[in-house]
Amino acid sequence: MSNIKTERISDALIEQISYIIANEVKNGIKFVTITDVKVSSDLSYAKVYFTVLDESKIDETSKALKEASGFIRHELRDRVDIRQIPELTFVYDESIKNAQKIEDIIDKLHEEGK
Repeated sequence: MSNIKTERISDALIEQISYIIANEVKNGIKFVTITDVKVSSDLSYAKVYFTVLDESKIDETSKALKEASGFIRHELRDRVDIRQIPELTFVYDESIKNAQKIEDIIDKLHEEGK
């Protein structure tokens, strides 16, 4: 499958999963941002990367998303135009936290260099 098609599907999944979590999931998932979706080449699996506003709720949110994955997948059937909706795996996205650490280190180095 072409990269363009998988990127288009990933973008559609990000948009729709974000909407479903914000408006239709009722198990207390709050302040979640879907940052990326990586779809396998055969479209059978998708890793859904997320962040939360309150880092103390990462485990709780991860568990709630796992529990809601079947509902989310069911809702995606009517919203995303692909033959088979991939199995969803939710993964906490640490890239933002890592980027912040790197930025802090750079700022500290600049402060020391003055």
